[in-house]
Amino acid sequence: MNVPTDKPGDPERRRVILAGAAAMVLPAWPWPATAAPPSPQHPDEHARMGTFTTRDGTTIYFKDWGSGPVVSFSHGWPLSADAWDPQVFHLASHGFRCIAHDRRGHGRSSQPWHGNEMDTYADDLQQLFEHLGVKDVMMVGHSTGGGEVARYIGRHGTGRVGKAVLMGAVPPIMVQTPANPGGLPLSVFDGFRQAYLADRAQFFLDVASGPFFGYNRPGAKVSEGNIRSWWTQGMQSGFKNAYDCIKAFSETDFTEDLKKFDVPTLIIHGDDDQIVPIDASARLSAKLVPGATLKVYAGGSHSLGDTSRDQLNADLLAFARA
Repeated sequence: MNVPTDKPGDPERRRVILAGAAAMVLPAWPWPATAAPPSPQHPDEHARMGTFTTRDGTTIYFKDWGSGPVVSFSHGWPLSADAWDPQVFHLASHGFRCIAHDRRGHGRSSQPWHGNEMDTYADDLQQLFEHLGVKDVMMVGHSTGGGEVARYIGRHGTGRVGKAVLMGAVPPIMVQTPANPGGLPLSVFDGFRQAYLADRAQFFLDVASGPFFGYNRPGAKVSEGNIRSWWTQGMQSGFKNAYDCIKAFSETDFTEDLKKFDVPTLIIHGDDDQIVPIDASARLSAKLVPGATLKVYAGGSHSLGDTSRDQLNADLLAFARA
């Protein structure tokens, strides 16, 4: 065996050392027994990422993974398509084409000064569907993304939609109004804005370390990785975009949008959701969407895609196959 010359900084020597270390470590690594196996490779399978430009000049980043019936994913505030990776991977590994985009002003999409409201979010998604030529889409939305799905259907109808899933979603309306006495006072969202402007990075850290994943509950199993991932995605968002989005997700009234749903709809919500309390959101939405099915996760947090991952993956797959 020829061993590379022992020279400091020698790249060939480092390569051999690292390869040897990997060979010793990887077989013994405690890989989780429940990890999904790699999906079979077929000629028509693809794993694409790309961008397209909306009619107002905004660049939208998207992932397009797998082949088969189409499932779209709309993420929560202030995150990106990456927040959906476990679900996108799971469904794409089981015969579905999964599309997840970064909302304008979030993730890898551009950060326009304008259009940071629900009508434009919905229009951007419609243009993405047109760009990709997709139909009969199962639309899935979390939190703010659930509002995006609702406004899309209210604004563009269901000509391209086959099913809908609202998970931990903000509809029908988060803020307290005379017509919505069970909502959160406007002062709560004013507090969000004040904390955001005072120290955005710390505010994001506080949200991720506490109520978003339910890590402030006694006995919670805290994942530092989830906290760091959430914080990193949040810090990718545009400063003004994420600020404007607080108003968009909290004050937009989706009541009339929900009444226009005419496709099978699954509403999933954790009963310990501290960001979007279930009584003023999912339970009301289930009454407004004709024929909707409400599924409550006992003790579930706002971030079911992380804290109840296996259950959510199974429920989404079952609903997609139904």
